[in-house]
Amino acid sequence: MMEILLISECFLIIALIIFLIASLRIISFKSVSMGLIGTSSATLAISLALIAIGTMYGIGFFKDIALALLVLGIVGTIGFSVALKKGD
Repeated sequence: MMEILLISECFLIIALIIFLIASLRIISFKSVSMGLIGTSSATLAISLALIAIGTMYGIGFFKDIALALLVLGIVGTIGFSVALKKGD
């Protein structure tokens, strides 16, 4: 049963790597909104990969780092959109 869990976690990490590559492609567009969307999705992919790797190897602080990345990503996106709104 443990082998199935390990295989599924490896499959999840491969899927997250593909998602991260797609996010980097979105970041490379010229518009600011697409850059924000790409950055948010890349942060999500990295955070989920950290949680999966932390679960695989039993490292507890990876979850704390992933949570901090997610919270700071949301705060940064809101702050940047407020700054853009004031610029208009």
